[in-house]
Amino acid sequence: MNKDVVLELIRMAPEGVSRAAIAQLLGVSRSSISVIVDDLIQAGLVLEHGVGASRGGRRPIVLQINPDAGRVLGIAIGATHALVILSDLRGGILAEASATLDIAQPPQTYLDQVYALADRCLSQMGSRSAYLSAIGVGVPGPVIRDHGHVAAPPIMPGWDSFAIIQALKARWHTEIVLDNDANLGALGEYTYGGGRGERNLVYVKIGTGIGCGILLDGTIYHGVLGTAGEIGHVTINEDGPPCSCGNYGCLEAMAGGRAIAQRAEMAIRAGQQTSLAALCHERALSVHDVVEAAHAGDHLCQQLLSDAGRHVGSALASLINLLNPGAILMGGGVTLAGELFLGAVHQSVQERTMRPALRAVRLAPAALGSRASAMGAVALAITQTLQTSTYLCQRRGVRRPALPTDAYRSSDLHTDVVVTVKG
Repeated sequence: MNKDVVLELIRMAPEGVSRAAIAQLLGVSRSSISVIVDDLIQAGLVLEHGVGASRGGRRPIVLQINPDAGRVLGIAIGATHALVILSDLRGGILAEASATLDIAQPPQTYLDQVYALADRCLSQMGSRSAYLSAIGVGVPGPVIRDHGHVAAPPIMPGWDSFAIIQALKARWHTEIVLDNDANLGALGEYTYGGGRGERNLVYVKIGTGIGCGILLDGTIYHGVLGTAGEIGHVTINEDGPPCSCGNYGCLEAMAGGRAIAQRAEMAIRAGQQTSLAALCHERALSVHDVVEAAHAGDHLCQQLLSDAGRHVGSALASLINLLNPGAILMGGGVTLAGELFLGAVHQSVQERTMRPALRAVRLAPAALGSRASAMGAVALAITQTLQTSTYLCQRRGVRRPALPTDAYRSSDLHTDVVVTVKG
């Protein structure tokens, strides 16, 4: 048995779990679990929190993660915005701050503004950066996990191979964990949102760009390098418009937020009627302009969002046929269009998905909304904190039972746990 396994089971039970329940789940004696739990309580990572429901005998003592055993930051870096969340070790939001930022800025300039947001969160709680046990960061580009940077990110000019983790460590001197924002959206929804209990899900972020995080059997699928999930660069139309990745007719170039705004501008130049014509003469349009006009009844903008929804739905139908997930959760700024966009997505999925897979999948907006990626970053940082804490606990000589061979395997993130007891 291993502390990490027990700690993860306690963590993934928001209402708490008893020693007896853990022992039953793992198929080992309650005394073995009690030894491990006592160590975790002694280390300050776990609390005895009230009693659970009785099943005929004495009501069991419920165990929970000690929320005050550390503080973490979850940072979601976006193409047009950044969100920072300060959290306790149960994922409780203590403070948050956001700002409109342009990812086209030099990386260090962008990060300096993120530091200011983080300092604002810390000051709200009277905390200092020295109290941070870990920081999770999501970025809108393909992450090379072994190197701690993004590689050839289509919508992050200037960030290619920029040492993000090293830059953050130089500022905060704590553990930094980095992943793609869509992966963290999937993790956030699985841990705290609409994907709880669903071990096979896809989170699709449709904002300036389009990406997806894939959770298979409770584990985020990263691929060989860590760049899996770039659904935005699946070809929808070989004769379509150029994409920022260098190809033509990618989903992102057909249905991403930037593409929708550009199509509105093209329509205005072609003389089509829209309420955005006057605004277009003043500044570049954004997808939010299109969404607002569509909600106000602008027919052109409604059609642009419907077209984008059909393209996204076509790509999702292929994904459903390929992976057979139990849920697809959609987030990002374009989904704020509501039924004008999501209705077209649903219709296209209905038309193009094989019947058995269609009946099994739940297609819905992300429950966490704009917080999904940041809360996934929080979950990632909490995992790092707990793993580091149990390691330090062992190094300090806190007692522990003997480990059987091949005691456990946990995912890189937080979910898939397999226990093998020798013999």
